[in-house]
Amino acid sequence: MVKVGRQSNSMIKRKKSTLVLIVVLMLAIFYMQLQTTIPGIIQDLDFDLSKKDAPPVTELHPYVLKQKNELVRLTEEKGITIIISDGYRSHEEQTRIYNQGRTTGGSIVTNAKAGESLHNYGLAIDFALKLKDGSVIWDMEYDGNNNGKSDWMEVVEIAKSLGFQWGGDWANFPDYPHLQMDFGLSIRELQRGKRPPEDIAIP
Repeated sequence: MVKVGRQSNSMIKRKKSTLVLIVVLMLAIFYMQLQTTIPGIIQDLDFDLSKKDAPPVTELHPYVLKQKNELVRLTEEKGITIIISDGYRSHEEQTRIYNQGRTTGGSIVTNAKAGESLHNYGLAIDFALKLKDGSVIWDMEYDGNNNGKSDWMEVVEIAKSLGFQWGGDWANFPDYPHLQMDFGLSIRELQRGKRPPEDIAIP
């Protein structure tokens, strides 16, 4: 009977040890999940003490406006006429465009919701080519100045030399008419109220 009792006690101890190991393992897994989940939850809640109440944006940033005008001038010198089809875009307009192809008719033209586009912060423009007859085209192969080069890509080359980033370089969702300047700021930073200085000067 003593031997049987000792065996029972030994089994109980092994079960307790196994149970403790399982609990410790589960706690470790739970802790690791918290480490990866909580920051995301905090970001989603936009819990940020550094968030600023920035004045609303209602027009293009002065430097973007200046470089936009320079783009129009330089392309004209090459015999290419462009129009700026979009610049600053309100949140309401962004929502309307985002809904296109989703809840309204037409094709999907953007993945950016209101507040997620640099247009909403006056830091982006869209362009198109304007022909001599006044018609507007988005033909990336068109060579209106007959120099053997695509007018569209000539515009893009000039825009990049002026500091613009081209949406056509985006791998996931290329936006060929889109040109922007983010001044090193992310969308999240812009949403939190950060803005590039009004008097910024980039060579």
